[in-house]
Amino acid sequence: MDREGLRAAVAAAIDRRREQIIGAGEAVMDQPELGFKEVVTARRVADTLTALGLPCEEGLAITGVKATLAGTRPGPTLALLGELDALIVPDHPRADPVTGAAHACGHNAQIAALLGAAIGLVDAGAAAHLAGKVVFFAVPAEEFVEIEYRLGLVRQGRIGFPAGKPELVRLGHFDDVDLAVMIHSSSPEWGDGAAGVAESSNGFLAKTVRFVGRAAHAGGSPERGTNALQAATLALGAINAQRETFRDQDCVRVHPIITRGGDLVNIVPADVRLETYVRARTATAMLDAAAKVDRALRGAATALGCRVEIDTVPGYLPLLNNPDLAALFREHAGALFGADSLRQYPHGGGSTDAGDLSQIMPLLHPVMSGASGSVHGPDWRIADLEAGYVAPAKTLAMMAIDLLWGEGARARQIIDDHPPALSRRAYLQQQQAIFHREDFDGSAIGEATR
Repeated sequence: MDREGLRAAVAAAIDRRREQIIGAGEAVMDQPELGFKEVVTARRVADTLTALGLPCEEGLAITGVKATLAGTRPGPTLALLGELDALIVPDHPRADPVTGAAHACGHNAQIAALLGAAIGLVDAGAAAHLAGKVVFFAVPAEEFVEIEYRLGLVRQGRIGFPAGKPELVRLGHFDDVDLAVMIHSSSPEWGDGAAGVAESSNGFLAKTVRFVGRAAHAGGSPERGTNALQAATLALGAINAQRETFRDQDCVRVHPIITRGGDLVNIVPADVRLETYVRARTATAMLDAAAKVDRALRGAATALGCRVEIDTVPGYLPLLNNPDLAALFREHAGALFGADSLRQYPHGGGSTDAGDLSQIMPLLHPVMSGASGSVHGPDWRIADLEAGYVAPAKTLAMMAIDLLWGEGARARQIIDDHPPALSRRAYLQQQQAIFHREDFDGSAIGEATR
């Protein structure tokens, strides 16, 4: 069988099992789970991959699943990725009624595509024609939510990083991977194309903040209290006042929320909590903006005479899509949708932990249509089943064939032409250094200056 014949056989195998692939995506949609809790979804993935006869590792970074299809000759290892977790969107019509989790970002389609690619490659006997290995990797906790819960897991020693791919890198589960590809769903709000690639997207770090004041009767003796909510409100204003100092080209995004505003309306709030991301195009700009956020938090605590506790944790590094993998994606996505439907997107203000992998190996994280609604919104869903579930499965499988065909020459060339920005060791050291806890007493500052 030549390469074109293998592509045709794999595509036909995927088409034969089209209903199973779509069914998997819809089943995951109806059982959304939050990061590091994706037990049902991980079980579904493991059962499907095991049924294909693929050796399967489970429980990686708590819920990750990794299966391997070995070629007949030595060569590079390509990882095809799919993300297991959902978001918290409680008003989504298919949200979990207890947790509020919902697949409002298309990770259910990633899992369907991952399984579909595995089905096609195995059913068509692709391994006999490939070098190296294809790893099918279902990864946990891409959505950076429930920060306090994840910090609890870190303190318990159950994880070292509060996100899936960084934790898998820390544990060594990407040590045998040379390059990686995944496909994210898109909807019309991303543009009018059927598929596209952005050159890059933001990285971020995350902060949880607690202002600690003093409770008092809000009506009878408010002068005896220290209002932590006022301090938090002042901090938000101070952060906003910094925005004109952020350079446009750095694409800085700071978007805090109040997660606790007090206990009772007739008690001066003494325990008020915030969460925020600090995003930017580069690590340097991110750290600069984060220092300004910390300064605003300390200033507000000083002004109101209260304490502020600031926990800073690593989020994700900026995404850098590999141009050679992008060209291969356009070739196969163009064959499905037409070359005139492909788009080159500008730098994106969002973030993904695929960015961390892109700093240490060649990686591609493109988008493909099929969804409708607003990403992370209650109306998001896979509306076009063919484009949303089946087309990404075919594209992943075709890219695997081209990269590892024969002696894996195309993959080898991409690896050789792609010096990583960071070694795995340097990456882990850099991200570990971001962990920081500060307990700043603004009342002490006030007393010292009297």
